[in-house]
Amino acid sequence: MSYLDNLLFAIVLSIGFGYFFMNVKKIIRNINLGIAVNRNDNPRAQWKNMAKIALGQSKMVKRPVAGLLHIIVYVGFVIINIELLEIIIDGLFGTHRVFAFLGTTYNVLIASFEILAVLVLVAVIIFLMRRNVIKLKRFISSDLKGWPKSDANYILYFEIVLMSLFLLMNASDLHLQNVSGGFSHFIKAGSFPVSQFIAPVFNGMSNELVLILNEGFWWLHIVGILIFMNYLYFSKHLHILLAFPNTFYANLNPLGQFDNLASVTAEVKLMMDPNADPFAAAPIENATPSKFGASDIQDLNWVQLLNAYTCTECGRCTSSCPANLTGKKLSPRKIMMGTRDRMEEVGRNIDKNKGVFVPDNISLLNNYITAEELWACTSCNACVEECPVNISPLSIIMDMRRYLVMEQSAAPMPINAMMTNIENNGAPWQYNQQDRLNWKNE
Repeated sequence: MSYLDNLLFAIVLSIGFGYFFMNVKKIIRNINLGIAVNRNDNPRAQWKNMAKIALGQSKMVKRPVAGLLHIIVYVGFVIINIELLEIIIDGLFGTHRVFAFLGTTYNVLIASFEILAVLVLVAVIIFLMRRNVIKLKRFISSDLKGWPKSDANYILYFEIVLMSLFLLMNASDLHLQNVSGGFSHFIKAGSFPVSQFIAPVFNGMSNELVLILNEGFWWLHIVGILIFMNYLYFSKHLHILLAFPNTFYANLNPLGQFDNLASVTAEVKLMMDPNADPFAAAPIENATPSKFGASDIQDLNWVQLLNAYTCTECGRCTSSCPANLTGKKLSPRKIMMGTRDRMEEVGRNIDKNKGVFVPDNISLLNNYITAEELWACTSCNACVEECPVNISPLSIIMDMRRYLVMEQSAAPMPINAMMTNIENNGAPWQYNQQDRLNWKNE
């Protein structure tokens, strides 16, 4: 590569990473729109949870076929991109296989990259077939039409192109390594168990043409990686980056243990304690919130917003939801997608208005998630249990139901009747409190 090429590469690299970090700042800004909540109280268990679920993929393999294929793509993505460091150095300084001095270690690395590239290609093709030929039910649901469906396919196409370019780049490089004279900077380095079978394609071509093709493959590969990296912001595949913090900050309490509003708990204790002073100042943490529950993303906590960005749209939650399986409107996947879409909408509003959110008469409740969906939930935690990255659609559902009940008194009639009975009779059933213990006499 010439000095001009090195300069051009530096510019392309700066633009790619610059745009990426600009979008990362937007993601962090949007997540911080949520209410503060402490999730750093048990670091040992948090690190263990992240290592087991995000790194170890322990929940993915509960469905063995998809789990194995995902592990292949996941490991391939992580390990093959180690080579990105060498590509960057070669691109900036005009070197060729700068890590070749590692000798046998380098050969083993390149060989493992190639084998993984083939395995990734096979896995991705199977994924494409599962979505578009076999058409598994969770991939053709009504909540996964339009952009979400196209997005999943675009990522798979991206991976096929990137892996193919990687192998073609290596194959043309190997061909030029074996050319005598004129290409001395193509030092002999690396082991190529796969591309050695592709290299003969270049036999009979002029060395100059193969060199042009090699540089073309090289440029397309690195630019493709930069495009892929920046596409993540617009894609469900943002979980590649966010699965680790999401599992680290996940709720480690037992499933089914709901959080109680401190102000409501304090009020109930006050009512039940005859010796309590009703005029005593309440602790700050027990202060009455400005709003009970959540009607928009600013009412959710930041971990719930992180959950929304991390959602893989795999549909395991929805395919396990008993409400959805019985034909009700609820889809836990749609809950997360709606939350993320609203968060992005609010973010664009803030960008447009120079860092300030201007009320837009739109909210998460009703515009993105309906009351019908919320009340269809049985709160069984199946969606939480199934999620491969510890997302909790249920926590969002419960906070929004809390808003409907406590702010709008908009619960379904049977629930309102039950709560009225509890308030008046101390029990869910409609009878006099004096009759509560009559069963003892029967």
